[in-house]
Amino acid sequence: MPPSPAHAPRRRRADETSAGGLVVRTEHGVSSGALIGRLDRRGRLRWSLPKGHVEEGETTEQAAVREVEEETGISGRITARLGSVEYTFTAQGRRIHKRVHHFLMEAVAGELSDADIEVTEVAWVPLTELTDRLAYAGERRLAERATRLLADSA
Repeated sequence: MPPSPAHAPRRRRADETSAGGLVVRTEHGVSSGALIGRLDRRGRLRWSLPKGHVEEGETTEQAAVREVEEETGISGRITARLGSVEYTFTAQGRRIHKRVHHFLMEAVAGELSDADIEVTEVAWVPLTELTDRLAYAGERRLAERATRLLADSA
């Protein structure tokens, strides 16, 4: 007989905070954002914004700049806060609630690189194609906001 809900093992819950964002460059009149591609559990390439854990002693802004550079090879300068995305998932028997703070950045140096072990591919994607490429709805909303912010400042 299966255990009753009162006796079922409880999953441990953890809260995690990450930061990242959309780093943008303009070449030949076309503005593009750097996206990363990772393989999901089924082996499908899923495009997303670069992001990662906020380390002890870091601000979310510092973590965002560091993670974008680690995952794309591009150094960025924050120009605006885009917002946050929250989601929950299970890993290693734990239920994890994650909040990811995203920032809009201007590319200031570096070369696009997929050298980070967590990244399968990187690409400059024209801003007009971001929402079609991004795998996750929350990040698509942030990309739309970034495009509006950039249009307003042009």
